Amino acid sequence: MAARRRKLAINRLREQKELDDQTLHRFVERHELPVIEGTKATFVAWHHADEVFLRHRVVGIDDPLPLRRIEHTDFWYVVVEIPPDSRVEYQLEVRRGDHWERFNDPLNPRRARSPMGESSVCYGLGYQVPDWAVYNPQARSGELVELMIKSQAQRRNNRVTLYLPARFQTRSRYPLLVVHDGGDFLEYASMKIVLDNLIHRMDMAETVVAFTYPGDRLREYPNSGPHARWITRELIGYLEEQFPLVAHPSGRALMGSSFGAIASLTTAVRYPQTYGSMLLQSGSFVFTDIGALQGEDPAFDPVVKFMNRYRAKPIRVADRLFQSCGVYEPLIVFNRSMVPVFSGTGMTVNYVESRDGHNWESWRDRLRDGLSWLFPGESLFVYE
Repeated sequence: MAARRRKLAINRLREQKELDDQTLHRFVERHELPVIEGTKATFVAWHHADEVFLRHRVVGIDDPLPLRRIEHTDFWYVVVEIPPDSRVEYQLEVRRGDHWERFNDPLNPRRARSPMGESSVCYGLGYQVPDWAVYNPQARSGELVELMIKSQAQRRNNRVTLYLPARFQTRSRYPLLVVHDGGDFLEYASMKIVLDNLIHRMDMAETVVAFTYPGDRLREYPNSGPHARWITRELIGYLEEQFPLVAHPSGRALMGSSFGAIASLTTAVRYPQTYGSMLLQSGSFVFTDIGALQGEDPAFDPVVKFMNRYRAKPIRVADRLFQSCGVYEPLIVFNRSMVPVFSGTGMTVNYVESRDGHNWESWRDRLRDGLSWLFPGESLFVYE
């Protein structure tokens, strides 16, 4: 006879006869919140309010998602199905009369940062922050060099943060990775720590990485000629003159997430046979098969125009393409749809999904998969 399924902790709490503040305090102190029990995640809030909602960006779950109040208390809860290895960012929203307030979960110390601010994080059963994304004092530290490079194409000076691997030496030749939204990858995706660790573990080759900073990214990233010239002719031209780089498509890669993935793809399309590899994360590959997108941000109009044209006549722009996307983000359908399009051009495509959303730590968690595939640790780029 099968064993009885244990009741959820929140249901055991609800069944208690005396639900005073002391009992609720014991529940909060005894459990790591949200409470993870198998595939069930119980989100709770302890607030005097008229309504409480869970705010998130998980496709398939209502947003906002209302919490239920335990009768005769100010304790609210909702149980959500969260598959193993999931990672979900969220906030709480409360209504008191006509006043609305949105904030991070005060009962959960886990936080994720982004350019938009902080949010709370729920870890599903089995999820762990990768050890290669955590500072390791045994890993030799690469050097970050700040550069200002004049761009004739964009008519301004552009900031670039250059990563040089710990054992950098001029008699060697190194591959080059150009990262769109480089400052954000450094700040919110721990990318210097990731590079130091992956190179130390020999998961990826010693690589020079150029972290770039956009001006108005919503204008520059969707198929901009000046942006493509800046990256390909000016930035890469300058770096290949000043540093010991491979200076061949096999040693050049473009990388970006969201709009940065679009910027990488459009740059490679404008300069085919220049790049050997691309790493595209949660690409904003929005397209239409007929008509126009209704209700979308106008910033996506040039993206849709480019993607429709590319899908109608796809071309090979690199030898190898690593693509990743979170299954909880709206872009998952577009990203899945692009895999056969990219593969059909003759590019070798490595496509990876994760149980996460459209955020910086999701992109961080896929970096080893992508970087070790683009420039594997056993690669040898020494020519002298």
